[in-house]
Parts: sequence; structure tokens; C-alpha cells
Amino acid sequence: MPDFTRPKALIDIPTHYCPGCTHGIIHRLVAEVIDEMGIEGDTIGVCPVGCSVLEYFYFGCDMMQASHGRSPAVATGIKRAHPDKFVFTYQGDGDLAAIGTGETVHAAARGENITIIFVNNTTYGMTGGQMAPTTLPGQITQTTPYGRNIKTEGYPIRICEMLSQLDGVAYAERTSVHDPKSVLATKKAIRKGFEVQKNKQGFSIIEILSTCPTNWGMSPMKAIERLKSDMLPYYPLGIYKEAGI
Repeated sequence: MPDFTRPKALIDIPTHYCPGCTHGIIHRLVAEVIDEMGIEGDTIGVCPVGCSVLEYFYFGCDMMQASHGRSPAVATGIKRAHPDKFVFTYQGDGDLAAIGTGETVHAAARGENITIIFVNNTTYGMTGGQMAPTTLPGQITQTTPYGRNIKTEGYPIRICEMLSQLDGVAYAERTSVHDPKSVLATKKAIRKGFEVQKNKQGFSIIEILSTCPTNWGMSPMKAIERLKSDMLPYYPLGIYKEAGI
């Protein structure tokens, strides 16, 4: 039978997320993995600026606030100072793939033994819905009112495909949370990312396709349909690297 009780690692308070936002699902999955591995007291999370900026209110483990985009750098310092701890970051696409591109790529290239939870909803969520590096061609945002034009704004960045080429990356997988099957697959991927870190195998990233009903201007159900119809074809789900696991 499914367990509908609140995970111990998830604090029992209301969140600030918009109605229909899938961050809540992902938070629960991370907390369930922490509970099941029994590592709440040995886990340190890093949250940056963005929709996850108040994440330290929601998780029972130790949390550190990082500047916009700098979570992988902060996580690197924490992990090197506390190599016996589980260190993860929780970042959006505007944070990780734009202002934090350098930190992300170089932490991956160095093979830092950290786990990155990367939530991709193809927009800057907290700051008002501007174009992000992951915004799809033709997608309307606050800064692309006529749709993203690849001739002027370039192409979206496929993070898992890019990072999987780096030797320091041990595990890279893209999942989603658009239906029960995908939610279970996402939890399995998060668990694997923590296991990779436990085994000292190097850098791991779990990219999770998510929705942003508010900035997409859609109902939650329409947003889920948009994820399936528009995002999945451009960002195929699957394991992009699984080195020696």
C-alpha cells in the first residue's frame, strides 16, 4: 500500500509555491529518499536564489543558502570540509543553466562527489517568467513575447546531454513528474544519485522536468499536458550516463 504519511525529513508547514507547482512533489521525493536511507542527520542541502530560495524551511536536514547560481561551488566547499556527509543542491533551470553555468560545468568536470537535483520548467519562475536557457523554441515568456527565436536567442541547452560528456560525471539522468509512473522513476533516480555519492563515484545530476502553471499562464492540468506535448519531445527522458554503477 502507498504510504501517504509525511516524510520525517519534510517539515510540516505550508510552502510558498503556487497552486499546481510540482516542486512540492519533488520535495517529497527527496525527503522520502533521505528517510529511507536514514541519512537526515548526515545530509546538507544547498538552495540558491529562485523558487527554491526558502527551501531551508521545508527540509529537516541542515541547509545552506547560496547566491544565485553558486550552489555547486558552495556544495563543493561543504563536501570537501565534510566528506562524510551527503551534500545535495536543489536548483532551477534559470539558476543552474544560466547564471550558474560555470559553477555547474566545472564542478562536474572536477568530479565533485555531490548530487544535484535540477528542476527544469523552461522559465525563470520566481522572478516573473523570463526566458531561461532551457526555454523552448517559440515559447512565449516575459522577455520573448513573440516566442523564443533561435536566430536571435539561440537554442535551448540540454544539460544532461552536455554534462554526460564530462569525465567527472558518474551519473546523469532526466526524469519527470507528469504522471505516477514518472514520479516513481524520479524517486528511483534521486535515490541512485545519493547512492553514487555514498559510493564516492563522483558527480551526479538528476534533471527533473517540471511545470510552472503561473508563468506559463495555464491551469495545472493544462501545464501537465504542455509538459507531455512540448517538453518531452525536446528533452527526452532517460539515463545519459551511468559510469561503473
